[in-house]
Amino acid sequence: MFYPILGAVALASGTIIEKFVLKAKKLNIKLYQILSFLSIVIVMLPFAYFFWNISPEALQLKNILIFLAIIILSIIANLLVFYSLKWEKVSNLEPARILEPLFVILIALIFSFFLTNDAYSRNLKVLIPAIIAALALIFSHIKKHHLVFNKYFVAAIFGSFFFALELALAPLILDYYSPLTFYLIRCLGVLLISLILFSSDLKILNKKTNFLIFTTAIIWVLYRIIIYYGYMNYGIDFTTLIIMLSPVLIYFFANIFLKEKLSWRNIIASIIIIACIVYATMR
Repeated sequence: MFYPILGAVALASGTIIEKFVLKAKKLNIKLYQILSFLSIVIVMLPFAYFFWNISPEALQLKNILIFLAIIILSIIANLLVFYSLKWEKVSNLEPARILEPLFVILIALIFSFFLTNDAYSRNLKVLIPAIIAALALIFSHIKKHHLVFNKYFVAAIFGSFFFALELALAPLILDYYSPLTFYLIRCLGVLLISLILFSSDLKILNKKTNFLIFTTAIIWVLYRIIIYYGYMNYGIDFTTLIIMLSPVLIYFFANIFLKEKLSWRNIIASIIIIACIVYATMR
C-alpha cells in the first residue's frame, strides 16, 4: 500500500508546483504542454535502457488503436486541466478535479460487465468504500460559489473525465509493457503531436521556470508509474481509493504554500477517506 500512498503525495505536490509555474503570464498552456512532456521524456530516457519491455501483443492493430486513443485523450485532458489551473485557484477547481477518481471507478465498473481483465473487478469490499470516499470528497467541496460553472470549472470537469477515461483504458494493454515503457511511449506520443500542433508557441524561458517544470516532470513520472503499477498489481478500484488521499493533501498543501483557506468540510472528508482506506485494507 506504500506505493499508492506515495502516488497520492506525488499528485498533490505536482499539482501545487504546476500551479506555481502556470501563474507566469508569459507562459501559455500550449508551450507548457510541450515543455512539460519534453521534460518527462528526458527524465525517463536514461531508465528506458534498464526497464524497457514490450510484448509482441502490443503490436497488434487493436492494441495500437487503444494506445492511440489513450494518447489523444491525454492531449485533450492535459490542455483542459492546464487551462483551468492557469486561470483559477486550486481550491476552487478541486470540486471538479476530485470527480476524476469517481469517473475512474464508474468507468471501470462499466467495463467490468463487458471485459474479463482482472483490473476491472467488482469487489464490493473495495468498490463501496471507494465510492463513499469519492462522494465524501465531492460533497465536502460543494459550496455556493462553486455552483457557478464558469469556463475554467467546466474545463476542469471535462479534463477529469478524459483523464479518467484514459486511465480506465490503460489496463487493456498495460500487461504488454513495463509501467515505465508504457508511460514513456504515451508521453512521447503526446510530445510529438503537441510539437506538430503548437511548435509556433516555442520560446526560451528563465532558468527558474525550467527548473520547476523539470521538477514537476520527475513528480509526474513517479506518480504515473505508481498508478500503472497499482493497476497491474492491486486493480483500479483499490489503487484509486488510495490515490484519493491526494485531493486531501492538495488542500493542505494549498493552505500551507498558497495560503488558501482550509475548511472544516475538508477535514471531515479526510477522516471519511482514511476510514474507507482502513476498511478496504483490513483482512
